[in-house]
Order: sequence, then C-alpha cells, then structure tokens
Amino acid sequence: MDVIAHYQTFLVVVLALLLDKIFAEPKRFHPLVGFGNLAIYIEKRLNRFTYIFASRFCGVIAWLILVLPLPVLCMWGMAQLPLYGQIIISAVGLYAAIGLASLKQHGLQVYQPLTEQDLTTARHFTGYLVSRETAELTPDEMARATTESMLENGHDAVIASLVCFVIGGLPLVIAHRLANTLDAMWGYKNQRFIHFGWAAARLDDLLGFVSGKVCTLLYAIQGLFKGRFLSALSNAMTQGNQYKSHNGGWVMAAGATVLNIKLGGSAIYHGQIKHSVELGQGEAIDATSIKTSIELVERAAFCLCGFLWLALVTQFSFSFF
Repeated sequence: MDVIAHYQTFLVVVLALLLDKIFAEPKRFHPLVGFGNLAIYIEKRLNRFTYIFASRFCGVIAWLILVLPLPVLCMWGMAQLPLYGQIIISAVGLYAAIGLASLKQHGLQVYQPLTEQDLTTARHFTGYLVSRETAELTPDEMARATTESMLENGHDAVIASLVCFVIGGLPLVIAHRLANTLDAMWGYKNQRFIHFGWAAARLDDLLGFVSGKVCTLLYAIQGLFKGRFLSALSNAMTQGNQYKSHNGGWVMAAGATVLNIKLGGSAIYHGQIKHSVELGQGEAIDATSIKTSIELVERAAFCLCGFLWLALVTQFSFSFF
C-alpha cells in the first residue's frame, strides 16, 4: 500500500468513527433492516428440505444471492469515482457498518437499570442483546450476558468492519457485515437451521478470522500494564477454541481476562439449557463489568487508529530515503 492509499485508509477510518460518534446508528432506513427482511423472505422459500445435502446446498445458494451482489456492485461503482468521491462514499459506508455508539447505548440500557435495581427494565433491554431467555435472569446473569455481547459484538460490529476496510476496502466491509448478519439469523443448531445455516455460520467464521485475531490482540494489549497480556492470549487460544464460535470465543476470552472476570456457564436458549466453556479468569461478574467492557471496545478502536497512524508516519518517513 503506497503512502496516498494508506493516508486514504486512515482518513476514512477516522471519518467513519467520527460520524458514528456524532450521529450514532441511523434511526430510520438502516440498510441492515431491509437486508434482514429480504433474508427472511428468501429463507422461507429455500429452507424447505429435510435432506442434509439439499438443505445445505440451498443455504449456500441463499447466502450467495444475499451476500455477493452488493460488494461486487460496490467494487465496480468505486472504480468509477474520483478520489474524493471514494473517500466520502467509503466513510459513509463504513459508518453504516460499524456500531460503536449503538453498542455503547445498548450496553448502558442494561447497566443503568441494574445499578438502580430495576430488574424488569434490565431484563427487557437484555433481551435486545441476546437470544437466551431473560425472564428469570438474576442481576449477575444479565451482567454476564450483556458483557459477553459487548465483547463479541465489539468485534463483529466494530473492529471487524475496521479491519476489513484496511484489508479490502468497502466491498469487503459490506461482505463481512452481510455475512455476519446472516450468521446471527441462521447460525443456530436447531432443527430449522442446523443444515440450512451451515454455510452462513462457517463463512462468517472465515470472513472474520483475521479480524478476530486482530481484535483479540487489541483487547490483550490493554492488559500489558496489568500483567494480563500473555494470559489473555493464552486463554484466547485454549478457551476460545472450545467455544461454540471460534472468533467469538477468542475475543471474549481475551477481553474477559483483561477485565479480570469469568464469562461462560449455563444459559437457557429456546427452552433448552446450554452449557458454555468458561472464558477468562478472575472475579465473578457484576454490573460494573458491562461498563468496563464497553470501555475496552472503545479503546480497541482507538488503538487500531493509533497503529494505522503509526504505520502511516513510518511509511511516510521511509519514503524520503
């Protein structure tokens, strides 16, 4: 990547984060809402087979129909634009893909009522974040569910989009965001999606593999001055590989270790008790863990910007020799 391209990348990342800070998530006409409705429509028409091969094949076809056209169209369209047009469109597109301010808002919607002992409101907003049943959750269980969501979605909705832009520009950002949305909708191991959602789950892991490792490192770096850097990486590798989601396991294990808390355990999903591997190490979780996990994600995004700036300055300096 030459100096101009590197500068363009850094500028777009900063602009997108500023737009997210100022405007947060679009309140109306969010592109993922329309995409989700289209995904529901296509799934209802293609997810009709009980045979494993037929169901997986239809799942692949549905994924290709939904994910590929927009990145390809974006790649063609960006090539037609002048440099300033590419910067503007990329910044707006990246802003639409990331959700740092929205993630913080959703986390605080649980944190605030928990600190005020308003469990009804806390359970209501916890249900916005997780698919597990929330009606009987204790305050600590809600704190655990929300903290897990902050750390995992800190990757999926923030760091992954930023890393994808650095690697492949806006087309890769769009491909990952759409794939991640389909995984959230179809990536369940229940009777309806265990085969149809097979491709969506695995392709999401594939597209998020590199960004997952970068996010793990960005979380772990924050434990340097606390003596938790190496243990965060170690737990990411050992505990994260045992978790149901490879990328999610790595980032949650690293984040929980840096925060000195334990995640994982049992939870009720769709009427069934599911047991999860323990992630992280340290003290039992409470409501304050929600706030510290949000701060961890925010610092990870700022660290990434810092590394991009450092790389730009270094490359600019070497260009004179």
